[in-house]
Amino acid sequence: MTLYDFLSGAVAFGFILIGLFFLRFWTRVRDPLFIWFSIAFSLLGLGQAILALAGIPLEERSSVYLIRLLAFSLIIFAIFRKNRAKA
Repeated sequence: MTLYDFLSGAVAFGFILIGLFFLRFWTRVRDPLFIWFSIAFSLLGLGQAILALAGIPLEERSSVYLIRLLAFSLIIFAIFRKNRAKA
């Protein structure tokens, strides 16, 4: 186990923890923005965990980055939806 693997696991844990943090806020206020953020950060954690645990070579990691694209798309969608609701 290298330092890079350890730090990748710590980042994955942080993403999952942030996802749970937003899930807690969603259970209190039921604002859809928080559930979208929770899903997005959980996906970021999943993608980071796959990169840390699977040992995929650098050349073949591009398919894993689609998970990040989906997560960032969800964040943009949630912010857009929240701003449209106020208008």
